[in-house]
Amino acid sequence: MFQTAIIASGSKGNCVLIQTENTALLLDAGISMHRILECLNFYNIDLSKITGILVSHEHSDHIRSVGSISRKLKVPIYINRPTLSRCEQRLGNINDRIVIFNTGSGFEVGDICVEAFISSHDAAESCNFVFSSVSEPNKKMGVATDLGYPTQLSVLKLSGVSTLILESNHDERMLMEGPYDWNLKKRIHGQQGHLSNIQAVGLISNLIHPGLKNLILAHLSEINNLPSLAEKTMKDYLESIRSDINLIVAEQNRPSPIIEI
Repeated sequence: MFQTAIIASGSKGNCVLIQTENTALLLDAGISMHRILECLNFYNIDLSKITGILVSHEHSDHIRSVGSISRKLKVPIYINRPTLSRCEQRLGNINDRIVIFNTGSGFEVGDICVEAFISSHDAAESCNFVFSSVSEPNKKMGVATDLGYPTQLSVLKLSGVSTLILESNHDERMLMEGPYDWNLKKRIHGQQGHLSNIQAVGLISNLIHPGLKNLILAHLSEINNLPSLAEKTMKDYLESIRSDINLIVAEQNRPSPIIEI
């Protein structure tokens, strides 16, 4: 068994579950602890199976409940040192539960293999990830959100994944014509901001292969995007190449079904 579920995804908070038969790992915890625990119960996850929380970067929509979940479940927080230096006070009293990982190196959490690599985002050392299972090494899941543009490294690392959680944050026209001030628009649209719907298509065009089964569009802006627009932009491309990839749009306020990686 190697599965994922998106508990929440969007500009207001993010949390992803990755699990095998013996291990369950949370990637980020940017929504309330109550809601995370409610969703884990919805998925029938035994809380004793939760092995840790992995932090991608220090922005509040990714770390809001990291400290409280760690204290509640008595599990470690996996985080790189630059990120920890930016958010340690916000995590609260976490005692000796910090486990430092080195970006660019692989490590294991239970029987889940994790490879962290740098993403282009305005944070201390923002990471994207590739996950695999010790027992099923040929099944891999990539997570690529909070990146301003698809780097050569991201294409290299995400090549060959069977499931991909991919940022499709904004529609470029909606962003530019929307209510945000110009500086915020430049930040979002810049090389350390977020991927647009069109940029997501561009990245997928470099990653498409017969073994890619699931594509989950994630981190959609509620102000500068529409789920239907993100889905249509990607679906138009997939249909043009006659791809039968399972396309899912992750939601801010409703957890996804459990997905077989």
